[in-house]
Amino acid sequence: MSMTRTASPQPTRQKAGRFFQSPLGWMLTGIVGVGLASSLVAAGGVVAIVGAVVAVVIYWAVMRHLARRDVPEIAIARSGAVTQTLFGVAIGFALITVSILTLLTEFSFDERPGDGLSIVASMAAVQVGAAVTEELLFRGLALQALEKLCGSWAALAITAALFGGLHAANPGATLWSSTAIAIEAGILLGAAFLWTRNIWFVVGLHFAWNTGLGLIGIPVSGHASEGLMVTTPTGPDLVTGGDFGLEASIVPVIISVLIAIPMLIAAHRRGNLIPMRRSHR
Repeated sequence: MSMTRTASPQPTRQKAGRFFQSPLGWMLTGIVGVGLASSLVAAGGVVAIVGAVVAVVIYWAVMRHLARRDVPEIAIARSGAVTQTLFGVAIGFALITVSILTLLTEFSFDERPGDGLSIVASMAAVQVGAAVTEELLFRGLALQALEKLCGSWAALAITAALFGGLHAANPGATLWSSTAIAIEAGILLGAAFLWTRNIWFVVGLHFAWNTGLGLIGIPVSGHASEGLMVTTPTGPDLVTGGDFGLEASIVPVIISVLIAIPMLIAAHRRGNLIPMRRSHR
């Protein structure tokens, strides 16, 4: 009769369970799941919308069953999702409007022939999917997990740097364009989430910016846009953003900082910022 004892798999399962329930574990799990859903966005149309819905479901499941927390940031009724989204859209379009009006003489504009309604619908579907999946990845998963590990300020800086860095492979990208996106998108969108603690507000802002640029005919993060107009930069690249698009212009960088600062002040006053000394609780 053998006296050899086999090691119990229980401790291994417990360690695995603890890892996936840790901020790093549920962040990575969520990133994989939402990242897979985001692959549907490129198909456009209804498929892009389906991808956004799938991403929200995956996010909800990860937060509820791994992070073991409620998800008020994506609640529909309780968070006033429609109102928050429209509020974000308004700020996003205001940012574009001010930027374009400031630089009106630095571009030439021509009308693009085609079915305007079809162009708007197609672009809106893709940008809804992109805004939802990217915000769930960066502000929903990464920022909130990193807050648990190192506090809100560090989480904001890290996610902004990552957001800018991941755009470095885009067409026409430069060190400056990545830095600009880290500030005007990474910092601004992170500040918007910390202020409201609402994903839909940030999704609305993100959607409005991308869709507005695309419809004007300005490249979105280096990707050419077949919008309602054909827009050609005529001024210096630092002012217009050149071939990369308006996101590489110094003007929206300055404007976004001016918007992000009061958001962060308001977030602090609301008690929405997690200091590093409390981040491990």
